[in-house]
Amino acid sequence: MRMWRVGLLSGLALAAAPAHAFIAYVSNEKSNTVSVIDTESWTVTKTIKVGQRPRGIDFTRDGKFVMVAVGDDDTIQVIDAKTQAVVDSLPSGPDPELFAQDAAGKVLYVANENDNTVTVIDLEKRTRLGDIQVGVEPEGMTISPDGKTLINTSETTNMAHFIDTSSRQIVANVLVDARPRFAEFKHDASEVWVSSEIGGTVSIIDPVKHEVIGKVSFEIPGLRKEAIQPVGIGMTKDDKTAFVALGPANRVAVVDVATRKVTKYLLVGQRVWHMAFTPDEKYLLTTNGVSNDVSVIDVAAQKVIKTIQVGELPWGIAIAP
Repeated sequence: MRMWRVGLLSGLALAAAPAHAFIAYVSNEKSNTVSVIDTESWTVTKTIKVGQRPRGIDFTRDGKFVMVAVGDDDTIQVIDAKTQAVVDSLPSGPDPELFAQDAAGKVLYVANENDNTVTVIDLEKRTRLGDIQVGVEPEGMTISPDGKTLINTSETTNMAHFIDTSSRQIVANVLVDARPRFAEFKHDASEVWVSSEIGGTVSIIDPVKHEVIGKVSFEIPGLRKEAIQPVGIGMTKDDKTAFVALGPANRVAVVDVATRKVTKYLLVGQRVWHMAFTPDEKYLLTTNGVSNDVSVIDVAAQKVIKTIQVGELPWGIAIAP
């Protein structure tokens, strides 16, 4: 058994290590690197060389390792958060993009864009448990707070697939607007928010009835509708405020969750993709793919306070739990 797995197994029952709490990892899709950002100094402290076309990225539940989907290498690489070096890889299907893990950090679900499947991986044994057939070009992945329901969005089928994690079967398919890219549960599990890049909306789904119960739309003076393309979503822990990355609109929308209305637009870098909160939720960091930088948003002030230059085409971002 390799060393990272030993560490993962021994750490599953432990609380997240505070030492990693304010270190951010950014996947740079074109330069095939991961930028490491210190969120106290707001500087890049290291650049890690990884495989081809890194996109989806997240910490293991114990905060000891960072997993990054390297799509053109058809695998998930594992970075040791202490040494900041690639130490292992996990099996996946062709062109892995985004992934989600269960609360215990024992099972990983990976969306494979090129073969229309979700791969199920045992993180303890580092083995592939099987595949779930979904729609065309799967991307968005999220799991319900109780761990019973997995949501996958398929870009071309324009659906959110509801998957029972115990049977690994699709129990419902919900049609949303064109090219769904990301899914996010409210922390109270009452709603699932799904962004549609080409549709230009966020669909709000009742996860029990499997119905769209509302939509968030966006309008920015001076911008054409087709330039407003929702992708990443971040929800505050109190479920009161959602932040939505609007792609080539170069803005993040601030949404009042209760009214589903946009209250503010924040100008960030060019072609904003994904985002992550610091553990204390004081800051929200966004990846800006065309300007090759990360914007830092002061959450309380709802204001951009910093820009950090990273690698080429920054795509995903993860901050230790």
